[in-house]
Amino acid sequence: MKVKMSKKIPTNPYRTDLARIFRYFTMFIFFALFLQTIRKMNLLAIESSCDETSAAVMVDGVLKSNVISTQLIHTEWGGVVPELASREHQKAIIPVVTEALQKANINKNELNAIAFTRGPGLLGALLVGTSFAKSLSLALNIPLIEVNHMQAHVLAHFIEDPKPQFPFLCLTVSGGHTQLVWVKDALHMEVIGETQDDAVGEAFDKTAKLIGLPYPGGPLIDKLAKEGNPDRFPFSLGEMPGLNFSFSGIKTQILYFLQKETQKNPQFVEENKADICASVQKSLIDMLLRKVKKAMREKSCKQIAIAGGVSANSGLRSRLSEMGEKEGWDVFIPAFQYCTDNAGMIAMAGHFKYEAGEFTNQDVTPLARYNL
Repeated sequence: MKVKMSKKIPTNPYRTDLARIFRYFTMFIFFALFLQTIRKMNLLAIESSCDETSAAVMVDGVLKSNVISTQLIHTEWGGVVPELASREHQKAIIPVVTEALQKANINKNELNAIAFTRGPGLLGALLVGTSFAKSLSLALNIPLIEVNHMQAHVLAHFIEDPKPQFPFLCLTVSGGHTQLVWVKDALHMEVIGETQDDAVGEAFDKTAKLIGLPYPGGPLIDKLAKEGNPDRFPFSLGEMPGLNFSFSGIKTQILYFLQKETQKNPQFVEENKADICASVQKSLIDMLLRKVKKAMREKSCKQIAIAGGVSANSGLRSRLSEMGEKEGWDVFIPAFQYCTDNAGMIAMAGHFKYEAGEFTNQDVTPLARYNL
Protein backbone atom coordinates (compact mmCIF):
# COMPACT_ATOMS: atom_id res chain seq x y z
CA MET A 1 0.00 0.00 0.00
CA LYS A 2 1.40 3.28 -1.01
CA VAL A 3 1.06 6.23 1.35
CA LYS A 4 0.64 9.48 -0.40
CA MET A 5 2.88 12.12 1.14
CA SER A 6 1.63 15.66 1.37
CA LYS A 7 3.62 18.14 -0.53
CA LYS A 8 5.71 20.37 1.70
CA ILE A 9 4.87 24.03 1.26
CA PRO A 10 7.99 26.18 1.30
CA THR A 11 8.19 28.76 4.12
CA ASN A 12 8.42 32.44 3.21
CA PRO A 13 11.45 33.71 5.16
CA TYR A 14 10.23 37.31 5.00
CA ARG A 15 6.90 36.39 6.57
CA THR A 16 8.67 34.52 9.39
CA ASP A 17 10.94 37.48 10.11
CA LEU A 18 8.00 39.88 10.19
CA ALA A 19 6.10 37.65 12.62
CA ARG A 20 9.14 37.45 14.88
CA ILE A 21 9.62 41.23 14.78
CA PHE A 22 5.94 41.81 15.54
CA ARG A 23 6.11 39.39 18.49
CA TYR A 24 9.19 41.11 19.94
CA PHE A 25 7.66 44.53 19.39
CA THR A 26 4.48 43.46 21.21
CA MET A 27 6.53 42.11 24.13
CA PHE A 28 8.47 45.37 24.26
CA ILE A 29 5.26 47.43 24.39
CA PHE A 30 3.81 45.31 27.19
CA PHE A 31 7.08 45.55 29.11
CA ALA A 32 7.21 49.33 28.68
CA LEU A 33 3.64 49.63 29.92
CA PHE A 34 4.49 47.43 32.90
CA LEU A 35 7.46 49.64 33.76
CA GLN A 36 5.23 52.69 33.51
CA THR A 37 2.85 51.23 36.10
CA ILE A 38 5.61 50.55 38.63
CA ARG A 39 7.55 53.76 38.02
CA LYS A 40 7.53 56.04 41.04
CA MET A 41 6.25 59.60 40.77
CA ASN A 42 8.84 61.87 42.38
CA LEU A 43 7.56 65.38 43.04
CA LEU A 44 9.56 68.38 44.28
CA ALA A 45 7.53 71.16 45.94
CA ILE A 46 8.59 74.73 46.72
CA GLU A 47 6.95 77.22 49.11
CA SER A 48 8.01 80.89 49.34
CA SER A 49 4.84 82.90 49.95
CA CYS A 50 5.94 84.83 53.06
CA ASP A 51 8.82 84.35 55.50
CA GLU A 52 9.46 80.59 55.25
CA THR A 53 11.58 79.10 52.49
CA SER A 54 10.56 75.46 52.21
CA ALA A 55 11.10 72.49 49.91
CA ALA A 56 9.65 69.00 50.08
CA VAL A 57 9.85 65.76 48.15
CA MET A 58 6.84 63.46 47.75
CA VAL A 59 7.04 59.98 46.22
CA ASP A 60 3.74 58.46 45.07
CA GLY A 61 1.80 60.60 47.53
CA VAL A 62 4.08 59.83 50.49
CA LEU A 63 6.04 62.73 51.94
CA LYS A 64 9.74 61.85 52.12
CA SER A 65 11.18 65.21 53.23
CA ASN A 66 9.92 68.62 54.32
CA VAL A 67 12.64 71.21 54.95
CA ILE A 68 11.69 74.65 56.33
CA SER A 69 13.96 77.65 56.77
CA THR A 70 12.28 80.36 58.88
CA GLN A 71 13.47 83.93 58.42
CA LEU A 72 14.45 85.40 61.79
CA ILE A 73 15.48 88.78 60.40
CA HIS A 74 11.93 90.14 60.70
CA THR A 75 11.83 89.85 64.50
CA GLU A 76 13.63 93.16 65.05
CA TRP A 77 11.13 94.97 62.80
CA GLY A 78 8.00 93.63 64.49
CA GLY A 79 6.62 92.12 61.28
CA VAL A 80 7.53 90.79 57.85
CA VAL A 81 9.40 93.27 55.64
CA PRO A 82 8.64 92.20 52.02
CA GLU A 83 11.98 93.29 50.52
CA LEU A 84 13.97 91.53 53.23
CA ALA A 85 11.83 88.43 52.79
CA SER A 86 12.64 88.28 49.06
CA ARG A 87 16.38 88.56 49.71
CA GLU A 88 16.28 85.84 52.36
CA HIS A 89 14.43 83.52 49.98
CA GLN A 90 17.14 84.06 47.37
CA LYS A 91 19.81 83.07 49.90
CA ALA A 92 17.98 80.01 51.22
CA ILE A 93 16.22 78.40 48.27
CA ILE A 94 19.14 76.42 46.79
CA PRO A 95 20.39 75.04 50.15
CA VAL A 96 16.81 74.16 51.19
CA VAL A 97 16.02 72.34 47.91
CA THR A 98 19.36 70.53 48.07
CA GLU A 99 18.67 69.35 51.63
CA ALA A 100 15.14 68.20 50.73
CA LEU A 101 16.46 66.07 47.86
CA GLN A 102 19.23 64.61 50.01
CA LYS A 103 16.85 63.70 52.85
CA ALA A 104 14.52 61.99 50.37
CA ASN A 105 17.48 60.21 48.73
CA ILE A 106 16.34 61.52 45.34
CA ASN A 107 18.53 62.89 42.56
CA LYS A 108 17.17 65.89 40.70
CA ASN A 109 17.29 63.88 37.47
CA GLU A 110 14.81 61.42 39.00
CA LEU A 111 12.15 64.10 39.48
CA ASN A 112 8.94 63.83 37.45
CA ALA A 113 7.38 67.22 38.24
CA ILE A 114 7.83 70.42 40.23
CA ALA A 115 5.03 72.07 42.23
CA PHE A 116 5.30 75.62 43.53
CA THR A 117 3.23 78.24 45.34
CA ARG A 118 1.89 80.70 42.79
CA GLY A 119 -0.05 82.71 45.39
CA PRO A 120 -1.47 84.30 47.41
CA GLY A 121 1.40 85.95 49.28
CA LEU A 122 4.09 88.60 49.05
CA LEU A 123 4.76 89.21 45.37
CA GLY A 124 8.56 89.46 45.67
CA ALA A 125 8.76 86.34 47.82
CA LEU A 126 6.53 84.39 45.43
CA LEU A 127 8.67 85.53 42.51
CA VAL A 128 11.74 83.80 43.95
CA GLY A 129 10.01 80.42 44.29
CA THR A 130 8.20 80.71 40.97
CA SER A 131 11.36 81.63 39.05
CA PHE A 132 13.35 78.80 40.62
CA ALA A 133 10.63 76.24 39.87
CA LYS A 134 10.28 77.40 36.26
CA SER A 135 14.03 77.32 35.68
CA LEU A 136 14.47 73.85 37.14
CA SER A 137 11.50 72.38 35.26
CA LEU A 138 12.87 73.84 32.01
CA ALA A 139 16.35 72.45 32.67
CA LEU A 140 15.02 68.99 33.54
CA ASN A 141 12.24 69.07 30.90
CA ILE A 142 9.57 68.01 33.41
CA PRO A 143 6.04 69.34 34.07
CA LEU A 144 5.33 72.41 36.21
CA ILE A 145 2.40 72.55 38.67
CA GLU A 146 1.08 75.78 40.17
CA VAL A 147 -0.51 75.57 43.61
CA ASN A 148 -2.87 77.88 45.48
CA HIS A 149 -1.38 78.36 48.95
CA MET A 150 -4.80 78.33 50.68
CA GLN A 151 -5.88 75.18 48.85
CA ALA A 152 -2.66 73.55 50.00
CA HIS A 153 -3.39 74.43 53.66
CA VAL A 154 -6.64 72.47 53.40
CA LEU A 155 -5.01 69.50 51.66
CA ALA A 156 -2.35 69.26 54.38
CA HIS A 157 -4.89 66.97 56.08
CA PHE A 158 -4.13 64.29 53.48
CA ILE A 159 -0.42 63.98 54.27
CA GLU A 160 -1.03 61.73 57.28
CA ASP A 161 -3.87 59.68 58.76
CA PRO A 162 -6.59 60.19 59.83
CA LYS A 163 -7.92 61.88 56.72
CA PRO A 164 -11.34 63.48 56.24
CA GLN A 165 -13.79 62.20 53.65
CA PHE A 166 -15.20 64.50 50.98
CA PRO A 167 -17.15 66.70 51.36
CA PHE A 168 -16.15 68.41 54.63
CA LEU A 169 -15.88 71.88 56.15
CA CYS A 170 -12.50 73.48 56.82
CA LEU A 171 -11.79 76.55 58.95
CA THR A 172 -8.63 78.09 57.48
CA VAL A 173 -7.04 80.63 59.81
CA SER A 174 -3.73 82.43 59.34
CA GLY A 175 -2.04 85.82 59.53
CA GLY A 176 -3.62 86.88 56.24
CA HIS A 177 -6.78 84.78 55.91
CA THR A 178 -9.82 83.65 57.84
CA GLN A 179 -12.08 81.44 55.73
CA LEU A 180 -14.76 78.80 56.00
CA VAL A 181 -14.17 76.48 53.06
CA TRP A 182 -16.59 73.86 51.78
CA VAL A 183 -14.30 71.15 50.41
CA LYS A 184 -16.14 69.20 47.71
CA ASP A 185 -13.05 67.26 46.62
CA ALA A 186 -9.29 67.80 46.44
CA LEU A 187 -9.47 70.26 43.56
CA HIS A 188 -12.90 71.85 44.07
CA MET A 189 -13.41 74.12 47.06
CA GLU A 190 -15.86 76.92 47.82
CA VAL A 191 -15.31 79.76 50.27
CA ILE A 192 -18.66 80.13 52.07
CA GLY A 193 -17.51 82.66 54.66
CA GLU A 194 -14.47 84.89 55.19
CA THR A 195 -13.20 87.95 57.02
CA GLN A 196 -14.32 91.31 55.72
CA ASP A 197 -11.28 93.13 57.09
CA ASP A 198 -8.48 91.77 59.29
CA ALA A 199 -7.58 88.11 59.65
CA VAL A 200 -7.67 86.43 63.05
CA GLY A 201 -3.91 85.86 62.92
CA GLU A 202 -3.41 89.59 62.48
CA ALA A 203 -5.63 90.23 65.50
CA PHE A 204 -3.39 87.95 67.58
CA ASP A 205 -0.20 89.60 66.36
CA LYS A 206 -1.48 93.18 66.78
CA THR A 207 -2.64 92.41 70.32
CA ALA A 208 0.76 90.93 71.10
CA LYS A 209 2.43 94.11 69.85
CA LEU A 210 0.14 96.27 72.03
CA ILE A 211 1.18 94.41 75.16
CA GLY A 212 4.87 94.43 74.29
CA LEU A 213 5.41 90.89 73.01
CA PRO A 214 7.95 90.34 70.18
CA TYR A 215 7.02 89.21 66.68
CA PRO A 216 5.56 86.72 65.97
CA GLY A 217 3.25 87.33 68.92
CA GLY A 218 0.48 84.81 68.30
CA PRO A 219 2.34 81.79 69.75
CA LEU A 220 3.39 83.88 72.77
CA ILE A 221 -0.21 84.87 73.48
CA ASP A 222 -1.14 81.18 73.34
CA LYS A 223 1.64 80.35 75.81
CA LEU A 224 0.71 83.10 78.30
CA ALA A 225 -3.01 82.34 77.97
CA LYS A 226 -2.47 78.95 79.59
CA GLU A 227 -1.49 80.75 82.81
CA GLY A 228 -4.33 83.32 82.78
CA ASN A 229 -8.04 83.64 83.52
CA PRO A 230 -9.98 83.74 80.21
CA ASP A 231 -13.03 85.32 81.88
CA ARG A 232 -11.18 88.16 83.61
CA PHE A 233 -11.65 90.77 80.86
CA PRO A 234 -14.70 90.11 78.67
CA PHE A 235 -14.84 91.72 75.21
CA SER A 236 -17.95 92.18 73.09
CA LEU A 237 -17.74 90.02 69.98
CA GLY A 238 -19.90 91.90 67.51
CA GLU A 239 -21.73 90.17 64.69
CA MET A 240 -21.37 89.89 60.93
CA PRO A 241 -24.15 88.67 58.63
CA GLY A 242 -24.08 85.15 57.30
CA LEU A 243 -20.85 83.22 57.74
CA ASN A 244 -18.47 86.17 57.41
CA PHE A 245 -16.05 87.43 60.05
CA SER A 246 -14.76 90.82 61.19
CA PHE A 247 -11.86 91.37 63.59
CA SER A 248 -11.15 95.06 63.19
CA GLY A 249 -13.72 95.97 65.86
CA ILE A 250 -12.30 93.75 68.57
CA LYS A 251 -8.78 94.98 67.76
CA THR A 252 -9.91 98.57 68.34
CA GLN A 253 -11.74 97.52 71.49
CA ILE A 254 -8.59 95.90 72.90
CA LEU A 255 -6.54 99.01 72.05
CA TYR A 256 -8.93 101.38 73.88
CA PHE A 257 -9.20 98.99 76.82
CA LEU A 258 -5.43 98.86 77.28
CA GLN A 259 -5.07 102.64 76.91
CA LYS A 260 -7.77 103.26 79.51
CA GLU A 261 -6.37 100.79 82.05
CA THR A 262 -2.77 101.94 81.53
CA GLN A 263 -3.77 105.55 82.25
CA LYS A 264 -5.09 104.40 85.62
CA ASN A 265 -2.17 102.06 86.30
CA PRO A 266 1.02 102.28 84.17
CA GLN A 267 1.93 98.73 85.28
CA PHE A 268 -1.44 97.28 84.30
CA VAL A 269 -0.17 95.28 81.31
CA GLU A 270 2.79 93.76 83.13
CA GLU A 271 0.69 92.90 86.18
CA ASN A 272 -2.13 91.31 84.14
CA LYS A 273 -0.41 90.02 81.00
CA ALA A 274 -1.51 86.39 81.35
CA ASP A 275 -5.15 87.33 82.01
CA ILE A 276 -5.16 89.76 79.08
CA CYS A 277 -3.82 87.06 76.74
CA ALA A 278 -6.29 84.46 78.01
CA SER A 279 -9.25 86.86 77.66
CA VAL A 280 -8.28 88.00 74.15
CA GLN A 281 -7.67 84.44 72.98
CA LYS A 282 -11.02 83.24 74.36
CA SER A 283 -12.87 86.07 72.60
CA LEU A 284 -11.21 85.44 69.25
CA ILE A 285 -11.86 81.70 69.44
CA ASP A 286 -15.48 82.35 70.42
CA MET A 287 -15.88 84.42 67.26
CA LEU A 288 -14.45 81.62 65.12
CA LEU A 289 -16.41 78.76 66.65
CA ARG A 290 -19.70 80.63 66.58
CA LYS A 291 -19.48 80.73 62.77
CA VAL A 292 -18.20 77.15 62.57
CA LYS A 293 -21.26 75.87 64.40
CA LYS A 294 -23.56 77.87 62.13
CA ALA A 295 -21.85 76.61 58.96
CA MET A 296 -21.89 72.98 60.10
CA ARG A 297 -25.62 73.16 60.70
CA GLU A 298 -26.32 74.87 57.38
CA LYS A 299 -24.35 72.22 55.51
CA SER A 300 -25.65 69.32 57.64
CA CYS A 301 -22.01 68.34 57.93
CA LYS A 302 -20.37 66.06 60.48
CA GLN A 303 -16.70 66.57 59.54
CA ILE A 304 -14.77 69.70 60.50
CA ALA A 305 -11.09 70.43 59.89
CA ILE A 306 -8.83 73.39 60.72
CA ALA A 307 -5.84 74.60 58.74
CA GLY A 308 -3.38 77.49 58.57
CA GLY A 309 -0.89 78.95 61.02
CA VAL A 310 -3.47 79.79 63.71
CA SER A 311 -4.61 76.15 63.72
CA ALA A 312 -1.46 75.53 65.79
CA ASN A 313 -3.07 77.52 68.63
CA SER A 314 -3.62 75.12 71.52
CA GLY A 315 -6.72 76.95 72.72
CA LEU A 316 -8.42 76.65 69.33
CA ARG A 317 -7.45 73.00 68.99
CA SER A 318 -8.83 72.05 72.40
CA ARG A 319 -11.99 74.15 72.12
CA LEU A 320 -12.81 72.74 68.67
CA SER A 321 -12.24 69.19 69.93
CA GLU A 322 -14.60 69.84 72.85
CA MET A 323 -17.26 71.30 70.55
CA GLY A 324 -16.87 68.37 68.16
CA GLU A 325 -17.40 65.87 70.95
CA LYS A 326 -20.49 67.73 72.14
CA GLU A 327 -21.98 68.10 68.65
CA GLY A 328 -21.04 64.63 67.41
CA TRP A 329 -18.58 65.85 64.77
CA ASP A 330 -15.43 64.20 63.47
CA VAL A 331 -12.68 66.76 64.08
CA PHE A 332 -9.47 66.77 62.02
CA ILE A 333 -6.49 68.72 63.33
CA PRO A 334 -3.19 68.67 61.40
CA ALA A 335 0.19 67.98 62.99
CA PHE A 336 1.96 71.17 64.10
CA GLN A 337 4.55 70.92 61.32
CA TYR A 338 1.80 71.13 58.67
CA CYS A 339 -0.04 74.10 60.24
CA THR A 340 2.44 76.85 59.38
CA ASP A 341 3.70 77.50 55.84
CA ASN A 342 5.56 74.46 54.53
CA ALA A 343 6.27 72.74 51.22
CA GLY A 344 4.79 69.45 52.41
CA MET A 345 1.28 70.81 51.90
CA ILE A 346 2.33 72.22 48.48
CA ALA A 347 3.54 68.72 47.55
CA MET A 348 0.22 67.19 48.61
CA ALA A 349 -1.73 69.66 46.47
CA GLY A 350 0.74 69.09 43.62
CA HIS A 351 0.21 65.35 43.88
CA PHE A 352 -3.55 65.69 43.40
CA LYS A 353 -3.06 68.06 40.46
CA TYR A 354 -0.49 65.74 38.85
CA GLU A 355 -2.98 62.88 38.99
CA ALA A 356 -5.62 65.12 37.39
CA GLY A 357 -3.17 66.23 34.68
CA GLU A 358 -3.37 69.89 35.72
CA PHE A 359 -0.07 71.44 34.62
CA THR A 360 1.01 74.99 33.86
CA ASN A 361 3.54 76.45 31.43
CA GLN A 362 6.56 78.73 31.41
CA ASP A 363 4.38 81.84 30.98
CA VAL A 364 3.05 81.53 34.54
CA THR A 365 3.62 84.49 36.90
CA PRO A 366 3.07 84.80 40.67
CA LEU A 367 -0.16 86.24 42.05
CA ALA A 368 -0.29 88.26 45.27
CA ARG A 369 -4.05 87.60 45.30
CA TYR A 370 -5.17 84.17 44.22
CA ASN A 371 -8.74 83.09 45.02
CA LEU A 372 -9.76 79.50 45.58
